[in-house]
Amino acid sequence: MNATRKLGELTVGAQGLGCMGMSQAYGVRDSDEESIATIHRALDLGVTLLDTADVYGAGANEELVGRAIAGRRDDVVLATKFGIVWGEGGSMGARGDAEYVIRSCDESLRRLGVDHIDLYYQHRVDPNVPIEETWGALADLVTAGKVRHLGISEAAADTIRRAHAVHPVTALQSEWSLWTRGIEAEVAPACRELGIGIVPFSPLGRGFLTGAITSTADLPADDMRRGLPRFADENIDRNLAVVAELRAMAEEKGLTAGQLALAWVQARGEDVVPIPGTKRRTYLEQNVAAVDIELSAADLARIDAAAPAAAFVGARYPEHLARAAGK
Repeated sequence: MNATRKLGELTVGAQGLGCMGMSQAYGVRDSDEESIATIHRALDLGVTLLDTADVYGAGANEELVGRAIAGRRDDVVLATKFGIVWGEGGSMGARGDAEYVIRSCDESLRRLGVDHIDLYYQHRVDPNVPIEETWGALADLVTAGKVRHLGISEAAADTIRRAHAVHPVTALQSEWSLWTRGIEAEVAPACRELGIGIVPFSPLGRGFLTGAITSTADLPADDMRRGLPRFADENIDRNLAVVAELRAMAEEKGLTAGQLALAWVQARGEDVVPIPGTKRRTYLEQNVAAVDIELSAADLARIDAAAPAAAFVGARYPEHLARAAGK
């Protein structure tokens, strides 16, 4: 993969790598050795944007990524995030006060073993702190040389505009895939108006769009997807029917369903850099191959007809995780 794309002024490989699943969320962890080998293979294939966060594995994922890139720092556009805090009962909250921003950055630098972060995201917006305070602190981190570029995740269009007025936003990271289209009405147009790149997370619908999941029984007992409404018994059969149509289209083209889904995301625009997550080299190589797939206008129309925005049923998150999303 030699293709590159621009996120604002930042040039990255046309596809990034989400590292979260190497440390949490999707069942039993593979060995760190396999995860590190996957990161090394990604770099060899031209993937430069590596995505982690302080909250993934309670810091363990940043440490893992840091070990993986030791000696290859110049090959990497390193992205991490701050701002998610966990409350009672596993509820998701957010924190964005200036003191917390500065401390979080220093702790991430230590865990990653680097002297600067290339792209530092506000992971969730704190509803109790003006965005101007959070972004003032982030701008100070840029001035100090600890951070090169700033991003924001799961934010509303007005919030993005207010942040951008304090310091340029390089990238928005939000969920965007065939089964999650919420940013298309207001958020993506705002980003394009301001010259902000878009980094879709979960572009494979948390693995659902690959066709590999046929029931919740396929998921490990501790897999976080068991608690997501779209995987629930009352929704999964309807959602699987849509994926079956996508899989049939993919097979006609000699592709996997996941490659078709990734190609659809990549076709959203040259300012879009998806970050499919995997912890295994085999899936990484399949994902990266999707960069070279070109879908015709007829292909895209057929995909949209089979999987329109309303085709999939179930909320993105259960209530205890949804409260901090999309503010």
